[in-house]
Amino acid sequence: MPAAEQKTPGSELTPMKFSRLTRRGVLLGLSVSQLVTLGIGGLALLAAFYGGAGMLLAYTAPVWVLAVVLTGVPVAGRPMVEWLPVACWWLWRSTGGQLLYRRRIVKPRPAGNLALPGDMARLREHLDPETGACMIHDPRQATLTVVTEVTHPAFILLDPGEQERRVTSWGRVLATVCRSGRIATLQVLERTLPDSGSGLAEWWAEHGTDDGSWAATTYRELIERAGPAGERHATTVSLSLDMKVAARQIRTAGGGIRGAAAVLRQEMATLVAALRSADLTPSGWLGPGQVAVILRSAYDPAVAATLERHGRLGQELAAAGPVAVTETWGNLRTDSAWHTVLWVSEWPRSLVYPGFLAPVLLSTGIQRSVSLIYTPMRSDQAARDIRKKKVEHISDAAQRARIGQIEDAAQTAEYQDVLQQEADLTAGHGVLRVSGLISVSAPSIDELEAAVAAIEQAAIQASCETRRLVGQQAVAFTAAALPLCRTVCNGALTWQASHPR
Repeated sequence: MPAAEQKTPGSELTPMKFSRLTRRGVLLGLSVSQLVTLGIGGLALLAAFYGGAGMLLAYTAPVWVLAVVLTGVPVAGRPMVEWLPVACWWLWRSTGGQLLYRRRIVKPRPAGNLALPGDMARLREHLDPETGACMIHDPRQATLTVVTEVTHPAFILLDPGEQERRVTSWGRVLATVCRSGRIATLQVLERTLPDSGSGLAEWWAEHGTDDGSWAATTYRELIERAGPAGERHATTVSLSLDMKVAARQIRTAGGGIRGAAAVLRQEMATLVAALRSADLTPSGWLGPGQVAVILRSAYDPAVAATLERHGRLGQELAAAGPVAVTETWGNLRTDSAWHTVLWVSEWPRSLVYPGFLAPVLLSTGIQRSVSLIYTPMRSDQAARDIRKKKVEHISDAAQRARIGQIEDAAQTAEYQDVLQQEADLTAGHGVLRVSGLISVSAPSIDELEAAVAAIEQAAIQASCETRRLVGQQAVAFTAAALPLCRTVCNGALTWQASHPR
């Protein structure tokens, strides 16, 4: 959401401006890793000087020259030293055979466990007896996640006044999540799916006259051929309960997974009421079969239309995972498709209207998923974070003035964003950290590269910048394409924004 708003004369819509992604460091814009690397190089240089210089400088040159290069040379917008953890983690996984996943057909997973690759193999299923919802339990992260599908009218076809009202209502939904204090993550996933043609077939069965005539036969054949050639959009909202934060309420409700389910049901009822007040229509909380179809369609897009046309196929959650997964540095290969995940590294810096993402969301002929991951912050935690940022900005400004370094516009803009967030928090607004991910899928690598290029151009039209998440495509895919409230463990991917309470 915006950090600054401005009314445009003669318009009912309010343009908005996003906060800048914080790229601050610990000292003079340098991160901890940069300071450590620079310190090692400096110590080596000082030791050479005090040891007699001369040949010692030449002997230690590889150390301090490498330190300077790692600290100061950027690669894809990040210093080289910050790529070392990604590269080392990739090499470790490569040598350990963790880039390949093959399902053990003759040795199925235990009952209640999801057949998913990587760290998601620990996820477990819990069927809530009261709501019939499928709750996904992550024992390591101590979260319990539930999913609902949401329908809504076409936003861009509404008049400006109605768009403004719906944007304000959605802000109240996010504010409700902020007030809870027990929500770990809220995920909004919008994805394109190949249309199975079931809607056209149902309409023909209800309204058509299949009397065996030439016209009826031709019309029926046209529906069977043209229906699966289209595509449709589906939106889900996932809610994740932080079981550590809600430990007291869980014990009061009986403890264990049943107590957590009771606490999560309270949050589910609150979220449903907030969604309906925002003129969004939740279709009910998804059961195991519906979640299984979503997971199977993400890993195996070629069967998505078949699963939809044949109602009971693919409804087993224990068998919904992929058969094979192969991860490369910049792509991911699953059963019937190649995937690439892009990170929205820059949201619009200039004033834009609420429908600015239309070029990305309405792109046709491309199978993709857009995931917005909201992590609410408690008011006390947000206040401490803002105070820390203010102190860092002020101390860095004093240090730059002392050494004669000029203050640039980017640093001033970041400080103004911090002041705006502090003012919003003082006024009673909620604070969330937001990550935007786009997963692009295609049957072949060549088609995938063409689709990624098209999405990147659509993002440019939307005034956004995207970057490919290299070295972590498997983890990023689970966060971008699956409605399980997964996150990418990288602090650089998160944005901080304020929403009205």
